[in-house]
Amino acid sequence: MQQVVIVIHLMLVLALIGVVLLQRSEGGGLGIGGGGGFMTSRGTANVLTRATAILAGLFFVTSLILSILAGFDRKPTSILGGSSAPATSPAAPGSPPPLGGQGGLLKQLGGGQPAQPPAAPPAAPAAPAAPSGPTVPQSK
Repeated sequence: MQQVVIVIHLMLVLALIGVVLLQRSEGGGLGIGGGGGFMTSRGTANVLTRATAILAGLFFVTSLILSILAGFDRKPTSILGGSSAPATSPAAPGSPPPLGGQGGLLKQLGGGQPAQPPAAPPAAPAAPAAPSGPTVPQSK
């Protein structure tokens, strides 16, 4: 049903564009006036004006029908009610990244192997050991 209304709507759009383009220009916008042409009689202007009004009304009706048809399958939701997805809290500083893996989201989606966990940080530098044995005084 919706596809039929869409096809009718598109045909109305094309017809409306054609009828509007056929109308005589008033010449106000760009400074170009409508001189003599093959459709200069007043009777043609009345027919085109009437056809434009009818096509515009049908365009409006098909737009309303399409919006009504689109709303049939929609389920009501509330922004105040609880959602079906559980609420997540921000991650703690030492917790693993979301989605439970190492290597990031692109590695997980790409199917590649996750990156190896980083090596343990190096130990802090130690103070130099005191020399064993007799000490020799240094001269200044």
